Amino acid sequence: MDVIVHGGAGSVPTEPKRRLAVIEVAAETGSAARTPVDAVRNAVRVLETSPRFNAGVGGAVQSDGVVRTDAGIMTSDRSAGAACAMPGVRHAVDVARAVMEETPHVLLAGERAVAFAADYGIETDVDLWTDRTRERWAALSPPEGGPRDQLEWVRERFGETADDPEGRDLADDAVERISTSSDQTDRDRAERGPTGRDPEDHDSAGHGPAGHGPRDRDTVGAVARDGERIAAATSTGGRWLALAGRVGDVPQIGSGFYCSPAGGASATGAGEEIARTTLSRRAVDHLESGACAQDAADRAIEEFAELTGSTAGVIVADPEGGLGSAYNSELMQTKALAANWR
Repeated sequence: MDVIVHGGAGSVPTEPKRRLAVIEVAAETGSAARTPVDAVRNAVRVLETSPRFNAGVGGAVQSDGVVRTDAGIMTSDRSAGAACAMPGVRHAVDVARAVMEETPHVLLAGERAVAFAADYGIETDVDLWTDRTRERWAALSPPEGGPRDQLEWVRERFGETADDPEGRDLADDAVERISTSSDQTDRDRAERGPTGRDPEDHDSAGHGPAGHGPRDRDTVGAVARDGERIAAATSTGGRWLALAGRVGDVPQIGSGFYCSPAGGASATGAGEEIARTTLSRRAVDHLESGACAQDAADRAIEEFAELTGSTAGVIVADPEGGLGSAYNSELMQTKALAANWR
């Protein structure tokens, strides 16, 4: 089983090595699965459980003080499922899989998605807050009233913050920088992902910072391949201080995730812009045109940056065993496990 996992494109977190360690566990968990669907589901569940990521526990808080989760999953035979706007659901990827496997639909939303999850034995009513997100929310003064009353307040705060949605301290003196040694061993390269790039490399080809300030775009995802079978999954807790009920790219087929016989992709970053440009479908389109996984990722991010001026990342797998990743945010940590990288 070939697996590539990402922990989200966004700002550099505190203790990135510890965060990378969780991503490595997720990749290892996925690689031990029997099918690509099991692989991406198992990998994403690890990240949904960790408060270090904006998925499941530790998700972003919306304007009404509620954490809502979204996820999507798809296979190379174009089976797909997604679920969104779910309060109290840690493992949104499990709900997405159940939608794919148990219903004639591709997307369920809100309280009815939560009820569906409960009927299929998926845990609900989970406390998705962390101590730090509680502290940060308590320090705010959101306006009372309906969406119209909250909207101006949201416009001033949505998705842009000096901290990460999990409340991580991003002060320069608190950031534990990952080594940028130019002497890469094979093990170094494997830990940094299939591109062999250090998470702090800066370049103009969609692999490093684009000059943007810190933003909360820590969506997680995985793509797995076993022979010609491929699956992709993406999960998120949304974006910090979005208008209550906001749903971004993650549960939208072709935006946050996509698969076809040519390969699969999982995207992360500025959700509205990813949705407007269907970033995951864009990457798979390049696979369908004959590009390898790495070239498809590179081209998709280059096009995304040109079209939107915003930041994102994408991971890609193709049927030949190629794995690729690209991003233009400050950081996107990945882990790849495949025969040619072990």
